Amino acid sequence: MTNRHLTVAGRVALLIRAGLIAGLVITGLSYPFAALAGMGVKAGAEALESMPEQLTELPPAQTTYVYAGDGKTLLTMFYEEHRKHVALKDMSPYVIKAIVASEDSRFYEHHGVDAKGVARAFVANQKAGGVSQGASTLTMQYVRMALRDSARTPQEALEATEQTAARKLREMRLAIEVEQRLSKEEILERYLNAAYYGHRAYGIFAASQIFFSKAPRDLGLTEAALIAGLVKAPSAYDPATKNQKAALDRRNYVIDQMLKSNAITAEQATSAKKSKIKLKLSTPPNGCISVAPKHNDWGFFCDYFTSWWREQPAFGRTPLEREENLRRGGYRVVTSIDPKIQRYAMQHVLEKERKTSAIAHGQVVVQPGTGRVLSMAVNRTYSLDQEKNGRHSDWRQDDDVKGNYPNTVNPLLGGGDMAGYQAGSTFKIFTMLAALEEGLPLSTSFYAPQRFVSRYITAPGPATCGIYWCPKNSSKSMTGNQNMWTGFGKSVNTYFVQLEQRIGSEKAVRMAERLGLRWRTDIDRKLATKEHASGWGAFTLGVSDATPVEMANVFATLAAEGEFCEPLPVLSIRNPDGSNALYQDRLIAEPRCHQEIKANVARAATDAARCVTGYGSARGGCGGWGTSSMVYGTIGRPIAGKSGTTDGNKTAWFSGYTPQLAASAFVADPDNPEHLVGSGRSTMSKYTVAQTLRDALKGKPREDFKPPADKYVW
Repeated sequence: MTNRHLTVAGRVALLIRAGLIAGLVITGLSYPFAALAGMGVKAGAEALESMPEQLTELPPAQTTYVYAGDGKTLLTMFYEEHRKHVALKDMSPYVIKAIVASEDSRFYEHHGVDAKGVARAFVANQKAGGVSQGASTLTMQYVRMALRDSARTPQEALEATEQTAARKLREMRLAIEVEQRLSKEEILERYLNAAYYGHRAYGIFAASQIFFSKAPRDLGLTEAALIAGLVKAPSAYDPATKNQKAALDRRNYVIDQMLKSNAITAEQATSAKKSKIKLKLSTPPNGCISVAPKHNDWGFFCDYFTSWWREQPAFGRTPLEREENLRRGGYRVVTSIDPKIQRYAMQHVLEKERKTSAIAHGQVVVQPGTGRVLSMAVNRTYSLDQEKNGRHSDWRQDDDVKGNYPNTVNPLLGGGDMAGYQAGSTFKIFTMLAALEEGLPLSTSFYAPQRFVSRYITAPGPATCGIYWCPKNSSKSMTGNQNMWTGFGKSVNTYFVQLEQRIGSEKAVRMAERLGLRWRTDIDRKLATKEHASGWGAFTLGVSDATPVEMANVFATLAAEGEFCEPLPVLSIRNPDGSNALYQDRLIAEPRCHQEIKANVARAATDAARCVTGYGSARGGCGGWGTSSMVYGTIGRPIAGKSGTTDGNKTAWFSGYTPQLAASAFVADPDNPEHLVGSGRSTMSKYTVAQTLRDALKGKPREDFKPPADKYVW
């Protein structure tokens, strides 16, 4: 029987009998193999047999790369240990030669344990009276790394690295097992991708990036030698420190070892040792806070993406586990953010409200039929540094309390745990959709007085009279008979309260839920319950909070003729091996859509929403004017939408859509909901949406809306 066919324990025992393993050096103490714990060769072999027979290797943590929608522009990265697997063929030959020469010159001769190396180390350490040489082969070092990276508990991690005889024995046993299972090239590739080089760089790819800003295949002799020298003691030989002498000495030692092993010529070695250390340091981005300054406005989208990721069961059982997966999973994510649309959106947001304003102005653009979020723009800088922020706009706060402008990481546009902003009359869309679904046509008419005494008991809303809720219109010119076209186009409060009473306010509330709204405040959650929703008359006037992402997606559903798609911040997600990430046999990045409302219901609502923008209805009269007639004049193509302001102009919204794109913009003070934005900002969101959609659709074909069937008209 050849040595190749012996068991792992048998192989080590054979080495012991042959006298090739003279001792084991651990923390300055030598342990003769045959005398371990007083054991003979037979007992030692039995002890080895009781140890794990095969190395359990879990995939090491890898960096997740997140790109913009073009698939090329890096948005950011997520990692705990910066690492990306690289094939051996994609590494510079100098890297391989340097690591073998410096760490294990007999790598290609031994079978996992270098008996001569152990004997040599034993003798050297005996003479030195301490540890002057180690005896770990590259394979044994790889085993240690694999045990460390596969540790499930702190105790397992300690056992993988602690300086004990038992650990060394286990490494030897498993190293021989690994050599029986893997080729030398496979071991080298795994080693180079697992080693730690300092500066949070795990693996040769990260080290090449961090120290030289280049790929592993492009490393020259001196660069490869310097990196190879780091694995022994990354901190001690750190070349990024002011004093590079230790790093230079270590690099030159590696070069000498390469010459000694005939990996390079004497001329190469002499020339290389004369050269100075030349670094090109880089700090890879990590997380949303590291989005490049050039694209800082993408930080809010990045934050929304991470909130979405934490909600996906495909990535773990809990939000914490999912976030850990993001930082360790090595995914390649192409997000849905469109750099061109984002640029237009930021331009039109900032030209109306600068970042230094306490008033926030933001906008979200969504693609109908997919739910993909194409843009998230707001007049803020995505940053944790609030030192130079303005004073908080709520006068009740202490003087030293900072406001969230110009710097913040609060999710002002959606995601996270922010409640959002009162959306005003944009909520009339839910009442109209519920009414159309109940069989009431667009021509449904009510007399709308200036003030209306509703059947609802006093509830949160613009006005009260006695025990009943008594809303009123913003203009006396709205008094008279109104239908859905004119009532929606002119935003007639007293018409919509009557329409809501006709169908029951609970149906409007449930419609909002069906189209993606979540109740984020205690009062909203309470009023949305079954026992309270039927009395929530003020709901139709938008007293509840909503986010721009939610509202943009509501109107995207209408643009898609009733097909609701969950808001989605990704185009594709690939695993480290290049395969598409799946969950229950479905692409995780695939749009999640279903027909939530009938196409003709959506078409009818759109026909009324055309009256708002000045585009005009296809099936009925708009009554001569709409609240946002400048929108069609600005965009110059078919568009529908709805504006919304709250009592006293605390917020001002506009949501608009074409068949290709939907957008929602708001103006509000996120720090102080009672801070009035002022009547001068009432048209701001309308122009922002119209101008952004105009620019985003430039050069795109003109598409029109389909009119509704007669059943939904008369």
